[in-house]
Amino acid sequence: MYLPDYFREDRLDVLLAFMRAHPLAMVVSMQAGCPSVDHLPLLVDTSVPTSLRLRGHVARANPLMALVPDAASVLVVFGGADHYITPAWYAQKAIDGRVVPTWNYSTVHVHGTLHWVTDALAVRSLVTDLTDEHEKHRAQSWAVADAPEDYVASMLKAIVGFEIKITSMVGKFKNSQNKSEADRVGIAKGLSQSGLSEVAVDELLKPRPAF
Repeated sequence: MYLPDYFREDRLDVLLAFMRAHPLAMVVSMQAGCPSVDHLPLLVDTSVPTSLRLRGHVARANPLMALVPDAASVLVVFGGADHYITPAWYAQKAIDGRVVPTWNYSTVHVHGTLHWVTDALAVRSLVTDLTDEHEKHRAQSWAVADAPEDYVASMLKAIVGFEIKITSMVGKFKNSQNKSEADRVGIAKGLSQSGLSEVAVDELLKPRPAF
């Protein structure tokens, strides 16, 4: 990924927060000699600070299970808000017209090794943790235990878990950091008038986005 220094993000807390805020990731692997992408919700696991992990699961019928061996290297891409930036929003346009369009976006790239989890209890624990993470803010949260046990057992047999041990990660937050304050004010106004939420506008503009 092309990564100018002014867009680069290396702070661990910011990267982890971004990944948790945007859990649906692209898991890129080599399958039968060709690159392949699976879109999967992942759980960020920091329970062991010296061994950060991503956890998830796939259907046993997914080719990822059959074609990607244990300990294979994978790339995981997390994406956030993105939006076209028109030159019409720049203050510089009225001064000399020397402006061009661009696109603001944020992403975190994670490199790691994928390890399959097939133990039945471990898979149940993984599914429970992933469910609890995404249900925790709901007033009436759903839990795995709410479903009939025989149904849960049959569903768990159809999936396999995995962990991705993180070896490196870096973020690119292209948030108009290289623009003047006047241009950034214009961009903020334009994005707000485009119907985006305050959270999305904040993510697209702040060098230090809050997730």
